[in-house]
Amino acid sequence: MDSRLEPLFTPWKIGNCEIKNRIVLTSMGGTDLFGWMEKNHFDKAGAHFIMNVAKNNAGLVLPGCQPIYNPMFGQWLHKNKKMYKDLAAWMPSFHQTGAKLFIQLTAGFGRSFTISKMMEFLYTTPVIRTLSKPVMDLDRITASASPSPNRWSDKVPSREMTRDEIKEMVSSFAESSLLLRDAGVDGVEIHAVHEGYLLDQFTLKYVNKRTDEYGGSMENRYRFAIEIVEAIKKRCGSDFPVSLRYSVLSKTKDFRKGALPGEEYVEVGRDMEESEKAVKLLEDAGYDMLNCDNGTYDAWYWAHPPIYMPENCNLEDVEHIKNFVSIPVVAAGRLDPYVASDAIREGKLDAAGFARQFLADQEWVTKMIDEREEDIRPCILCHNGCFNMAHYKGVPNDQDLHDSLHMSRCAVNAETMQWDKHYIKKTEKAKKVAIIGGGIGGMEAARVLKLRGHDPVIYEKSDKLGGTFIPASAESYKGKLRDLLAWYRRQMKILSIPIIFNAEVRNPETIDADEIVIATGAVAKKLNIPGFDKAMEACDYLNGKPVKDTVAIIGGGLTGCEVAYELALEGKDVSIIEMKDDLIAQKGVCLANSSYLREWFALHKTPVYLNARVKEIKDDAVVIETKDGEEKSIPAKSVISSVGYSPAPLNTRGKKSYLVGDCASVGNLRSVIWGAYETAMKI
Repeated sequence: MDSRLEPLFTPWKIGNCEIKNRIVLTSMGGTDLFGWMEKNHFDKAGAHFIMNVAKNNAGLVLPGCQPIYNPMFGQWLHKNKKMYKDLAAWMPSFHQTGAKLFIQLTAGFGRSFTISKMMEFLYTTPVIRTLSKPVMDLDRITASASPSPNRWSDKVPSREMTRDEIKEMVSSFAESSLLLRDAGVDGVEIHAVHEGYLLDQFTLKYVNKRTDEYGGSMENRYRFAIEIVEAIKKRCGSDFPVSLRYSVLSKTKDFRKGALPGEEYVEVGRDMEESEKAVKLLEDAGYDMLNCDNGTYDAWYWAHPPIYMPENCNLEDVEHIKNFVSIPVVAAGRLDPYVASDAIREGKLDAAGFARQFLADQEWVTKMIDEREEDIRPCILCHNGCFNMAHYKGVPNDQDLHDSLHMSRCAVNAETMQWDKHYIKKTEKAKKVAIIGGGIGGMEAARVLKLRGHDPVIYEKSDKLGGTFIPASAESYKGKLRDLLAWYRRQMKILSIPIIFNAEVRNPETIDADEIVIATGAVAKKLNIPGFDKAMEACDYLNGKPVKDTVAIIGGGLTGCEVAYELALEGKDVSIIEMKDDLIAQKGVCLANSSYLREWFALHKTPVYLNARVKEIKDDAVVIETKDGEEKSIPAKSVISSVGYSPAPLNTRGKKSYLVGDCASVGNLRSVIWGAYETAMKI
């Protein structure tokens, strides 16, 4: 192990609970031990994930948060005694790993609850709203500190919680904690005075307008969180550790308006002056640890950093707040383990929290210890598999129900939390499989085929592996994507998969193979307008084609916005032209990612033309027609087209074949990798 990492692997204590090292798996919804958005039960998939992480050298493990009051079916967590017995039977095998387990308990979501179109219909239709209450009582589960707008929807506002509802929750926290303690769990974490969840909504002045004992002064606004830890300590004993998930700063300008890194703004939530006092108040109340980051759902990119956010984005603020308490402080949020280790060595931090990297590779800590870091499959911060709640103008949470119910899967690792259908099953008859195309889809298919015992061969028309993922990972801020590309190329070498370069296959049926996988990708769409030949395609720019100082991007989806962002970082004068009424109005792109880009363009006054149709491209301008029929000329010495792609499959003329990736249906990296995995399992 690199000596710089040694501080991460020293023991520490939370209260009287000693933990073997300072690697913390922080909670992610979907990795729960008692189920996620379903009737509570001991969850075998969650337990499998947690055990994998514990076996691979995590010190403290926190499964996904468990609502005290389940949004589905209105269950109270402490009332299902059987699942605690099942947990107790499992705990000895968990403790054999040497790790410690804290269960994260949440008061819920309040105004941050992710509302879908179906939920809007349910809430706004009186008869259905009444009939659905036993299954999903939106009036109850969206209740907040005070009447306030939902983060996702204008149609489902939050009402004020009653005192009786608060007291009922406090009691359930205590009863659930006692059952967990008796089942052998090492501690609990309270979720959360953090990220703008329900408990945090009580602490935040822009949400909490109450005039009773839970509103007004700082002591009143933090009372709910304080009563919870006091009740737990009274029920479970002072020695039972209780951590708090805590956001040092809200980084919020208003409802649905975050503050970007480096932006000058007026904080409407928790500023540092309040935070310095609040952490001492919370410590004095009985909390034994602070598990910290920044942000709210209104500034979601701080708690769920996309790739545009700087590494270690929350670390400096967490280090500062440690000066005001004597209990351990953990930092989370796009942490570099080496930087975190340095902070621990210097006494600025007690432990380091990691989440999504464990979804990409549950063995990453072990690989780091063994100095096999190039074998770590990297998280690329995309949120496509784990947290793809999309939101854009006029649309609440645009997410498939299956994704809502099965979070914490991983775009780059098809197996994570899907072991029931994605697993390596050895073949009974080895086949020679030709794979046409060496992009990510082709390489994933080859990898799984080889692990199953087949003999894959990749035919790649260029002189390198990667396909369109090479330009897709080219922007300056996409180092993690380049790491993933390097990982795939390394897997091809480790598995000794033959690669035939500079081999453009026109007639796949002539190849000597038992079966064929077509992974030829997609081709860029073109607009039937005068002057379109003057535009370059987005991949041309990303592959190095030069542009001039004034650039118009046609297409404001994710690809177009990322290209515009890169050009703006380079100092170019950029405009974005989009036919829809919002940027990145597409499924599968997490609000944490899309809101960062939208707000960045707004902050930097990047010209954005929505509801705009391109009529013509001239030598120095793009002519558009607005929604109102007005014609405008947008200055542009270079034009980049990002208007989408169409599948480009090959015809195998009867030979048994499979389509993989964008040549089957244009999607994202998740659809490419999962589809390639599933195809390789069929052969």
